[in-house]
Amino acid sequence: MKRQDESIPLAPSLTPIQKKKGLPVSGKVDKRVLYLAIQAIINALVIGVIAKGLVYLIEIITNLAFYGRFSWEPASPAHNTLGWAVVAVPVVGSLLVGLIARFGSKAVRGHGIPEAMEKIILDESKIPPLITLLKPLSAAISIGTGGPFGAEGPIIATGGAFGSFTGQIMHITPTERKIMLSAGACAGMAAIFGSPLAAVLLAIELLLFEFSARSIIPVALSCITGAGMHLWLFGSAPVFAMGNIPMPSDGALMVYIGMGLLIGIVASLVSKSVYLVEDLFEKLPIHWMWWPAIGAVVVGVTGYFAPFTMGVGYENIQELLGGHLPLAMLLSLCFLKYISWVISLGSGTSGGTLAPLFTIGGALGALMGIVLLKLFPGAGITMATAALVGMAAMFAGASRALLTSIVFALETTGQPNGLLPLLCACIAAYFVSFFLMKGTIMTEKIRRRGINTPDAYESDLLTHTTVKEVMVPATDLAAGKPAVSENDDLSSCVQLMGRYSVPALSVVEDGAAGSIKGMVTAQDIMHYYSEQKSADQRFDAPVRTKRLLVRTRKIIYPKSKS
Repeated sequence: MKRQDESIPLAPSLTPIQKKKGLPVSGKVDKRVLYLAIQAIINALVIGVIAKGLVYLIEIITNLAFYGRFSWEPASPAHNTLGWAVVAVPVVGSLLVGLIARFGSKAVRGHGIPEAMEKIILDESKIPPLITLLKPLSAAISIGTGGPFGAEGPIIATGGAFGSFTGQIMHITPTERKIMLSAGACAGMAAIFGSPLAAVLLAIELLLFEFSARSIIPVALSCITGAGMHLWLFGSAPVFAMGNIPMPSDGALMVYIGMGLLIGIVASLVSKSVYLVEDLFEKLPIHWMWWPAIGAVVVGVTGYFAPFTMGVGYENIQELLGGHLPLAMLLSLCFLKYISWVISLGSGTSGGTLAPLFTIGGALGALMGIVLLKLFPGAGITMATAALVGMAAMFAGASRALLTSIVFALETTGQPNGLLPLLCACIAAYFVSFFLMKGTIMTEKIRRRGINTPDAYESDLLTHTTVKEVMVPATDLAAGKPAVSENDDLSSCVQLMGRYSVPALSVVEDGAAGSIKGMVTAQDIMHYYSEQKSADQRFDAPVRTKRLLVRTRKIIYPKSKS
């Protein structure tokens, strides 16, 4: 009777077995990357048109809801003359959103990115195609009737859904579908804001959970295409154009670091408050379909006293960066916008987080700037820069998308002198958030469901370690097992062991087919991995200063040989 393990072919190296048996080659760049890139570019062209359509739909609903006219000309709820009747507008809109979520798809609720992350981690990046239609529709109704959200979250979710849809009708792997989802989502961001580099970084920091040429090439080409659609459909001017800001002094940079630390604390509190409100709504004894309408009452009442807190509010960001808003409006944008947004988002309606966080953070930064200039007139800071770093630091602290926050602020304002202040403030806010929050505003929802998301990209020990470093002399266990070269990496060994369900592999010399030199076992690999991880956490004994000086002197002035 033939043994089962004798049916496994013996080969002098692993790579031919991978190709023959269909084992994945990690991070490989081949013609499939070109295939994905072409599809990602086509998707981005469609998503750019969807982004423009979403903006038009928001404008149409805003004009109808607040001014009773059919028009897609830019409009803001801030200039309505409805009086107390304005309270009913967001309530009606939220009732419609609740109906869409109840009888269409529950996935339209929320701000999009957490839902996309959940699909990537748990459901092989498969988003129901219906979301491509329902998400922009529900978001346009929510924002157009006064919801205090930006258009970026819904278009990111819509772009991701479209990318996932095309990935489901293509003959691709779940990992490749993740790339298509991320490329579509970030193409939407680039199409709305004209910020291709920030969109690529958003994919890396929040969606891809990897950094490899295989994923970056399609995503980057998709974001470039989305930015090209922005130039064609929205114009070439920066979305948040502002006057030139001066190069900061050393003293000003220290002030911006302090601002970043304080804003990081506030960002953590803002993130926690969103989920506190969600928890409170969960306790209501009524169906979740009605929750958005309840939250919309607060939106409407706030909108009566401060109508500029309603709607997308990109013009508010523009005014903040001008550095000339009166104190009363800064206070309203900081506190009333926050109350309106956090209750509305916590109620489960459809909308984005980036623009509200930028508005709240910008107003807070400007308020800090006023106080600091009163107390320390020679600090060297400017109101416009204070608002800019407040915006970016708030998003960095709340989302921990550090690089995205910095680059987004640079791309959307076109201010290179803002780089150093942004680095100082955003890194400070990012640093503080790790001490105050387990998750982020993007990940807390899925973290509560027991889903952990990566917060760091680390080198894979098994990828850059060769077999010869852990191989042992061959025993009977190596007989009939698949063979690897002593120069193959351990990551490939793990793949092969899993593929054939074997505890060991035989090791052969390069070019010496059939000549077994040793073996490698799963236990050897696990022991090596554990040892290396432990070494990373081990503290070396400090070297005394005197001993260090003596060693240094011996190196510089070695004794001459007799």
